[in-house]
Amino acid sequence: MFARMTILQVKPERIDDGIKIYRTSVVPEAKKQKGFRGACLLADRASGKSISVTFWRNEKDAVANEESLYYQEQLVKFLSLLAGPMIREGYEVSVHRLDTPAGSKPRPNPKKKPAAKKTGL
Repeated sequence: MFARMTILQVKPERIDDGIKIYRTSVVPEAKKQKGFRGACLLADRASGKSISVTFWRNEKDAVANEESLYYQEQLVKFLSLLAGPMIREGYEVSVHRLDTPAGSKPRPNPKKKPAAKKTGL
Protein backbone atom coordinates (compact mmCIF):
# COMPACT_ATOMS: atom_id res chain seq x y z
CA MET A 1 0.00 0.00 0.00
CA PHE A 2 1.11 3.58 -0.67
CA ALA A 3 0.20 6.81 1.12
CA ARG A 4 0.18 10.33 -0.23
CA MET A 5 0.53 12.99 2.43
CA THR A 6 -0.37 16.60 1.70
CA ILE A 7 0.34 19.27 4.30
CA LEU A 8 -1.75 22.43 4.06
CA GLN A 9 -1.51 25.60 6.11
CA VAL A 10 -5.12 26.78 6.27
CA LYS A 11 -6.24 30.10 7.73
CA PRO A 12 -7.34 29.05 11.25
CA GLU A 13 -10.68 30.83 10.91
CA ARG A 14 -11.37 28.75 7.76
CA ILE A 15 -10.47 25.32 9.18
CA ASP A 16 -14.11 24.20 9.37
CA ASP A 17 -14.57 25.16 5.70
CA GLY A 18 -11.57 23.01 4.81
CA ILE A 19 -12.87 20.04 6.79
CA LYS A 20 -16.25 20.33 5.07
CA ILE A 21 -14.66 20.44 1.60
CA TYR A 22 -12.56 17.39 2.42
CA ARG A 23 -15.52 15.41 3.77
CA THR A 24 -18.14 16.34 1.16
CA SER A 25 -16.05 16.75 -1.99
CA VAL A 26 -12.51 15.36 -1.79
CA VAL A 27 -13.33 11.97 -0.24
CA PRO A 28 -16.28 11.22 -2.57
CA GLU A 29 -14.11 12.06 -5.59
CA ALA A 30 -11.22 9.97 -4.22
CA LYS A 31 -13.52 6.96 -3.92
CA LYS A 32 -13.97 7.08 -7.70
CA GLN A 33 -10.23 6.77 -8.35
CA LYS A 34 -8.57 3.50 -9.28
CA GLY A 35 -6.66 1.99 -6.37
CA PHE A 36 -8.14 4.23 -3.65
CA ARG A 37 -8.04 2.54 -0.24
CA GLY A 38 -8.93 5.30 2.26
CA ALA A 39 -8.38 8.83 3.51
CA CYS A 40 -7.66 10.63 6.75
CA LEU A 41 -7.59 14.35 7.56
CA LEU A 42 -5.71 15.62 10.59
CA ALA A 43 -6.32 19.23 11.64
CA ASP A 44 -4.90 21.55 14.28
CA ARG A 45 -7.66 24.13 14.74
CA ALA A 46 -5.42 26.60 16.58
CA SER A 47 -2.68 26.80 13.95
CA GLY A 48 -4.63 25.81 10.84
CA LYS A 49 -2.12 23.11 9.94
CA SER A 50 -3.85 20.20 8.23
CA ILE A 51 -2.49 16.92 6.98
CA SER A 52 -4.34 14.83 4.43
CA VAL A 53 -3.29 11.22 4.08
CA THR A 54 -4.79 9.19 1.28
CA PHE A 55 -4.11 5.51 0.86
CA TRP A 56 -3.65 3.80 -2.49
CA ARG A 57 -3.22 0.20 -3.55
CA ASN A 58 0.26 1.06 -4.82
CA GLU A 59 2.43 3.99 -5.89
CA LYS A 60 1.47 3.49 -9.53
CA ASP A 61 -2.20 4.24 -8.73
CA ALA A 62 -1.28 7.34 -6.71
CA VAL A 63 0.90 8.67 -9.51
CA ALA A 64 -1.75 7.87 -12.14
CA ASN A 65 -4.33 10.11 -10.48
CA GLU A 66 -1.81 12.93 -10.37
CA GLU A 67 -1.17 12.49 -14.08
CA SER A 68 -4.92 12.53 -14.77
CA LEU A 69 -5.08 15.88 -12.90
CA TYR A 70 -7.47 14.48 -10.24
CA TYR A 71 -5.06 15.47 -7.47
CA GLN A 72 -4.61 19.01 -8.77
CA GLU A 73 -8.39 19.43 -9.09
CA GLN A 74 -8.74 18.59 -5.40
CA LEU A 75 -6.04 21.05 -4.34
CA VAL A 76 -7.75 23.91 -6.21
CA LYS A 77 -10.74 23.51 -3.88
CA PHE A 78 -8.59 24.78 -0.99
CA LEU A 79 -6.85 27.78 -2.61
CA SER A 80 -9.03 30.44 -0.98
CA LEU A 81 -8.42 28.87 2.45
CA LEU A 82 -4.62 28.69 2.34
CA ALA A 83 -2.22 30.71 4.45
CA GLY A 84 0.91 29.09 3.01
CA PRO A 85 2.25 26.64 0.43
CA MET A 86 1.14 23.01 0.17
CA ILE A 87 3.64 20.20 0.59
CA ARG A 88 3.14 16.78 -1.02
CA GLU A 89 5.01 13.64 -0.04
CA GLY A 90 4.57 9.95 -0.74
CA TYR A 91 5.41 6.94 1.39
CA GLU A 92 5.26 3.18 1.34
CA VAL A 93 2.87 2.09 4.09
CA SER A 94 4.98 -0.18 6.27
CA VAL A 95 2.44 -0.77 9.06
CA HIS A 96 -1.28 -0.03 8.98
CA ARG A 97 -3.72 -0.86 11.74
CA LEU A 98 -7.09 0.68 12.46
CA ASP A 99 -9.09 -0.78 15.32
CA THR A 100 -12.79 -0.22 15.71
CA PRO A 101 -13.79 1.55 18.94
CA ALA A 102 -14.88 -0.65 21.84
CA GLY A 103 -18.55 -1.54 21.60
CA SER A 104 -18.91 -0.57 17.94
CA LYS A 105 -19.69 -2.97 15.15
CA PRO A 106 -17.50 -3.00 12.03
CA ARG A 107 -19.27 -1.86 8.88
CA PRO A 108 -20.12 -4.69 6.52
CA ASN A 109 -17.99 -5.06 3.43
CA PRO A 110 -20.39 -4.58 0.50
CA LYS A 111 -18.13 -6.57 -1.84
CA LYS A 112 -18.05 -9.58 0.46
CA LYS A 113 -20.81 -12.07 -0.22
CA PRO A 114 -22.46 -13.75 2.76
CA ALA A 115 -21.41 -17.31 3.35
CA ALA A 116 -23.76 -19.86 1.85
CA LYS A 117 -25.70 -21.90 4.38
CA LYS A 118 -24.96 -25.59 4.31
CA THR A 119 -27.88 -27.92 4.39
CA GLY A 120 -27.57 -31.38 5.75
CA LEU A 121 -29.18 -34.50 4.28
